[in-house]
Amino acid sequence: MGLGDIIISNDTSDILKTFALASCVGITAYSASLHIAGMIHIVLPNRPENSVSNSSPSYYASTGVPLFIRKMLKAGCHKNELTVSVYGGAFAHCVNDCFNIGVRNIKSVKNILTELNVCYNLTDIGGHISRTLIMDVATGTVKINTLPISN
Repeated sequence: MGLGDIIISNDTSDILKTFALASCVGITAYSASLHIAGMIHIVLPNRPENSVSNSSPSYYASTGVPLFIRKMLKAGCHKNELTVSVYGGAFAHCVNDCFNIGVRNIKSVKNILTELNVCYNLTDIGGHISRTLIMDVATGTVKINTLPISN
């Protein structure tokens, strides 16, 4: 899956993947009782005001996180049984990283999940690495492959 994508699956032969989470944030959710897994790749914390962007709502934490949780619930999951984990939000190596996108993405995701009353784990965040997430729908296990972010 790519930037700003959401995927939900109950096919236990599926493997969900998202690549190159640097300042982006990946969120996984899993229902162990139903074997339903979901993943979202968040790019930015908020949709700009007065935006005419055609970007997917899942591109932004402000619209994507609530949409992701709604889709998991619509698939039959119960909020209190979901295992939700947050990954990514790396720091850029740029000398003048005045936007702090990674930090802002993590803060936004945490605030929204808290507002939605969804328990979550900060599993692998920050640092100076790019992460690829690989999630097994049958077990909910997430494997993380990392690479250093180059200048």
